[in-house]
Amino acid sequence: MKVIRFYILLIIGMLSFSVKAQQSPNTLNVFQDTLIKISARVVASQNDAQKLEINGGFVKTLVDALKVSNSFSYPFDSLKNVSVIKSPDQAFRILSWYILLENGTYRYYGAVQMNTKSGPLKLYPLIDQTDNLGDANSITNNQKWLGARYYEIVPVTSGNRLPYYVLLGWKGNTQMTTKKVIDILSFNKDNLTFGAPVFDGKELKGKNRIIFEYAKSNAMTLKTDLKAGMIVFDHLASFDPEIKGKFEYYGSDGTFDGFKIIGGRLKLQEDITLNNDPNSSDEFYADPKKNVKPIRKF
Repeated sequence: MKVIRFYILLIIGMLSFSVKAQQSPNTLNVFQDTLIKISARVVASQNDAQKLEINGGFVKTLVDALKVSNSFSYPFDSLKNVSVIKSPDQAFRILSWYILLENGTYRYYGAVQMNTKSGPLKLYPLIDQTDNLGDANSITNNQKWLGARYYEIVPVTSGNRLPYYVLLGWKGNTQMTTKKVIDILSFNKDNLTFGAPVFDGKELKGKNRIIFEYAKSNAMTLKTDLKAGMIVFDHLASFDPEIKGKFEYYGSDGTFDGFKIIGGRLKLQEDITLNNDPNSSDEFYADPKKNVKPIRKF
């Protein structure tokens, strides 16, 4: 019911936009200050019900802020709980965040805001259905989202095909494990799709997204590396060779793999050598202000 309520709040906020807002940037500063105060109340909440209720107010206020004319260019960079990243081609941006629940699991929230210049707000609410997806590899849409907090977007184009976007995200999981994801976002007219079979490599046939899971006490690198010209990541393995499939015992084995974009597909490159040391910090997002350039290798 909480997920449905979140979705309804976003839809109501979007439908209520009938006249283009003409507020000044100062209006967005006021909205940001309000959102900061609401997010602090979420963190200070004593139980899940209270957190989710206050977060509902956060959602409504955020939608109101995005209705303001030219809101797409407003960074919300003082709103530390929300990751705001733009696609390098400036076509859209993703706002994503999470709530840590009492049992150590996470609920994710987000929206895709299209760049409509000064036109009406076009927003896709992202509805976290992690617990209800029978198959985490399935191709989904914004209403059946495998929630994550995204920190990097890589556009991929090839020939006359529509571009798709590689999303790198952090996905806190349980008290025992953390996840990171490589998901695929594509647009077709007014439809938004997550997941696509664009991965090539050993045991990757039919994969629509890549999900890494490892011990919560450990760290994992997953990022674009401009020197290597690919998306690089730690190779994960069990600390005990006799224990496989129990991801609370998994961590980096000191080697690295990567995906190189060739012919519009992500080709697995195993046991690569990096020219620069990877950042092994397990922070969930890179600074979106750095606006990493797309990696294109065809």
